[in-house]
Amino acid sequence: MNTELRDHWCGEIKSSDLGKKVRVAGWVSRFRRHGAIAFLDLRDRSGIIQLTMNEKTLNADLRNEWVIAVTGVVRLRSEANPKLATGAFEIEVAELKVLNHAETTPFLIQDETDALEDTRLESRYLDLRRPILQKRLKTRAEIIKYAHEFFDNEGFWEIETPILNLATPEGARDYLVPSRLHHGSFYALPQSPQLFKQLLMIGGLERYYQIAKCFRDEDLRSDRQPEFTQIDVEASFLNQEEILDIGERFIAGLFKKILNIDLERPFYRLPYWEALDRYGSDKPDLRYELLIEDYRDVFAGIDFPPFVQKTYIRGLKIKDGAHLLSRKLLEKLENESKKLGLEHLYTLKYIDQHFEGTLGKIVTPSLGEKLLARGIQENDLLIIGAHDDRRTISFGLGAVRTYWAREQHLYDKNKHAVLWITDFPMFDPVFEDGKQKWKAEHHPFTRPRDEDLKYLDNDPSRVLAYAYDIVIDGYEAGGGTLRIYQEELQDKIFRLLGLDEEEVQRRFGWFLKAFRYGTPPHGGFALGLDRLAMILTGTENIKDVIAFPKNLTASDPMSKAPGAVDPQALKDLGIGILNE
Repeated sequence: MNTELRDHWCGEIKSSDLGKKVRVAGWVSRFRRHGAIAFLDLRDRSGIIQLTMNEKTLNADLRNEWVIAVTGVVRLRSEANPKLATGAFEIEVAELKVLNHAETTPFLIQDETDALEDTRLESRYLDLRRPILQKRLKTRAEIIKYAHEFFDNEGFWEIETPILNLATPEGARDYLVPSRLHHGSFYALPQSPQLFKQLLMIGGLERYYQIAKCFRDEDLRSDRQPEFTQIDVEASFLNQEEILDIGERFIAGLFKKILNIDLERPFYRLPYWEALDRYGSDKPDLRYELLIEDYRDVFAGIDFPPFVQKTYIRGLKIKDGAHLLSRKLLEKLENESKKLGLEHLYTLKYIDQHFEGTLGKIVTPSLGEKLLARGIQENDLLIIGAHDDRRTISFGLGAVRTYWAREQHLYDKNKHAVLWITDFPMFDPVFEDGKQKWKAEHHPFTRPRDEDLKYLDNDPSRVLAYAYDIVIDGYEAGGGTLRIYQEELQDKIFRLLGLDEEEVQRRFGWFLKAFRYGTPPHGGFALGLDRLAMILTGTENIKDVIAFPKNLTASDPMSKAPGAVDPQALKDLGIGILNE
């Protein structure tokens, strides 16, 4: 780098630069005077270098966040700062030029801050100066660069798909864009490039990828944003194992590239129902051993109304956990389980060879023997749930498992657990007007497993799909499916989902028409770029890896979006605002 204002980055001054005259530029991070001598920390995106100034070069008016350019000679510091990569060096200033002034910032520009999130988002351009955010965004850029290199080398072509689409059901509400030329008609921003990447396979492109912008109008949380980015991949003439191999090699290469960690391959494979039964989640964190166990046989015959005739009685056995469970913590655990439909939790503590807790009074000698035979030991804790629905009890206890692990710090944040969840059910049951209906677990274009096609007519609940999610440290980092490529089978799936011919043609007719002209077997996956960046940078907040995110109300405190528009613009679109 050699420009008029600088020829070195602040954070890259090294021993080979000693005695050289250099030019650096950046922001004043800290300024302190000691009589006729002053020290200044100068910051650019690469890091910090200390500047020293004497009476000739001292500018007494300097303030934090002023923008300056400096020429000087690199020297050794009298006392090194081990916290800085450049801590052994300083620049003795020969010339200093102020490029711009700055008002006092609403919060300190440093990694550790107690500023409220909305305060930081309102001045996001200042928040972005914090070194920790710059480091995370650099990692995000490195992930994108690696994705291009990897998929280019695998023979994939990067192809863009439309942003203005026809609305199609994909599990969340669409963001709609009104058409000026067609009043009353709307485009939808893509929740994913799903249909278009399948059309690329029908179009004979065979291997496609894209760093794709996606939009979903849904409730937000710490790992979700209304607009997000996918590394989107699709390929023809590959089976599930071959597609998973591509995904594994990409993820393993990414961990090696970014963290210098060698992941063991092949990744662990866990079928969906086994994941739910053992971990209570279809995105389980395997960095800790805390398994859900079946206790129905243990409590069989016990006259306890909440357990009588319940299909599932399951629980978590927590070693040495009895003394950790307080009334307040139990309330928090119950709040977590209730969010997923499991209304009540029951507890047993084994203390001084006696059973205590909310189930303590029902423990007979014979039940006590059964519990001890199941491995209950001194100071152990049992958290039990009962329900008639397999998903409800699994997800409820899974939420308890996750909350307990976080509260008790059961896992090492510097270690990672990567696995595939496979064999998802093809359909989820839903009940409307007293009738059972079916909805797609993933999307209606997912291909059923060949061996389960026989169940489509008489027992759809038994049909599993060629569907797979990649899970890293308890986060769903991505997922995909093999796609239906035969028009007859696609039509049958639509019928099972309750779509009639008119609705199918209205929503998907343009897409299904392509099936008639030689559709190859195909499938793919999409990886969440934002979540990968979260995991690889060690943050639990997705806003930390997006330059300009929205807050939890899907608003931008900086630009004030969303906002009102000029009435004439609405008139041009044929739109009126209802005041309710």
